[in-house]
Amino acid sequence: MTLRRFISTSILRATISILVLSASVPVQAQKFFSFQKDSVPMFRGFAVSFDLVGAGLMAFSDNGQYEGALRINLHDEWFPIIEAGLGRANHNDDVTKIHYSTSAPYFRIGIDKNLLKDKHGANRLYGGLRYAFTSYKVDISCPDFTDPTWKWPTGFGVLDAPCNYHWIEAVVGVDAQIYGPVHLGWSLRYKRRIAHKEEGEFGNTWYVPGFGIFGDTRLGGTFNVIIDI
Repeated sequence: MTLRRFISTSILRATISILVLSASVPVQAQKFFSFQKDSVPMFRGFAVSFDLVGAGLMAFSDNGQYEGALRINLHDEWFPIIEAGLGRANHNDDVTKIHYSTSAPYFRIGIDKNLLKDKHGANRLYGGLRYAFTSYKVDISCPDFTDPTWKWPTGFGVLDAPCNYHWIEAVVGVDAQIYGPVHLGWSLRYKRRIAHKEEGEFGNTWYVPGFGIFGDTRLGGTFNVIIDI
């Protein structure tokens, strides 16, 4: 087989593959994004929830958040959601003696899909995505110490340094009916930073409201009390 014939054959095969894929992808996408056809109405109400994990961290550690969410129920299958919270940190490093503090709101918006075959059951398994954002200010200070070279006292600090942080989250979780409209649920989240502005010469912020401790694992989670309305 000549080189020209080989190239022509490869192009023809690639073209046929693309056409077949182009024909099948819309069908699969339509199947995934379509609603289950039955007599159940589209709008099924909404739910409010509160995360216990962040509140527990706030109570028993030097960082954490209070977080609530509003979720719309579309046909028990799709759940647009808005999450909002207040993240705080007041941390002293035992080794460097550097003090770090911040307090700011954060927001997430996204959508979940019920992955169970029985969409209208009392319990749900879902997967989803979030876009998240926070704009915050940090205070960083270090007590005076003796310069090892010049032997004079020195220290540093920054006050109200403006920062912002954008990230996305992939979410998988469950919620189970406990009694009537009351559900309990948990979610596991993988977080990925997509854009940020931090405090310049002082490096990365120790804690980002809603995201967590910088340099820690990208995994996070929630445990929610949910009330269907």
